[in-house]
Amino acid sequence: MGAVNLLFKSLLLLLAGLLFFLLAGVLASWEPDRPVEALLPRWAQAPSRFVPVLGMQVHVRDEGPADDPLPLVLLHGTSANLHTWGGWAAALRGQRRVIRFDLPGFGLTGPSAEGDYSIAADVRFVTATLDALGLQRVVLAGNSLGGEIAWATALASPQRVERLVLIDAAGYPLDSASTPISTPIGFRLASWPLLQPLLRNILPRGVIDSSLRNVYGDPTRVTPELVDQYWEMALRQGNRRALGQRLAQVARGQPERIRELKLPTLILWGGRDRLLPLEFGQRFARDIAGARLVVFDALGHVPQEEDPIPTVAAVREFLRLAP
Repeated sequence: MGAVNLLFKSLLLLLAGLLFFLLAGVLASWEPDRPVEALLPRWAQAPSRFVPVLGMQVHVRDEGPADDPLPLVLLHGTSANLHTWGGWAAALRGQRRVIRFDLPGFGLTGPSAEGDYSIAADVRFVTATLDALGLQRVVLAGNSLGGEIAWATALASPQRVERLVLIDAAGYPLDSASTPISTPIGFRLASWPLLQPLLRNILPRGVIDSSLRNVYGDPTRVTPELVDQYWEMALRQGNRRALGQRLAQVARGQPERIRELKLPTLILWGGRDRLLPLEFGQRFARDIAGARLVVFDALGHVPQEEDPIPTVAAVREFLRLAP
């Protein structure tokens, strides 16, 4: 009997220890939402501005010649923000008008006013933002989720999209990939409904660091400053809840319609993309008549951010710009 009591007490001590470390971990990772005003000094310096669109204040950066008849509009991917295009904007704004903005639920724009994160809703948002900015016809580029929104917008409003640039774009069912998919831990956690109440107040910085390393071809390119950017944007009030809603609502658009695209299209792909493998880029190139595929063997899922110089060079050639 004494041995049983001793075992019971040992188990209680073990459970108490585990509970202590669990609570300590929760407290150490406790990060409540941050009001957007607290993030503006660091992440919304000039030329940032906010434009009212569909009940949201959309974070926009609009650079380059205002009289450019065919602006370049850049759409970021899931959990990213307009800063992912910083290298491209710096390289192109001397010759072209370059416009980038935070999509609903990401960056400083914040959650959708309607809570609708379908591709159709994203297309309506992009179209409404183009209207708010007075843009009639554009070159539309998008990475990952932004790529899917870009090609879906080109299908919905072909009169508004002159050319298309797809960078590691979403659109095809992930279960159709013949190569293994590696989903960042941040996406996996955000997709679990039971964790949602807890995750709205907890976000270890290490989760962001690990997720970024997962989508980079060369993880050593991930800097502390980059982790800060993604982490603080994720903490923007309402963004974590919005990410959970978006992942719960996720449904591919209409991949069978990709073959209907009839406009000049450049496809850029990271050869080390573990989230959307190269075979998807090759499929886009087959399905869009006349599309050109350029592969960057050493880069991952966000090649425009990981190494802007070679990726923007391909865009310059596509747009017939001088080096």
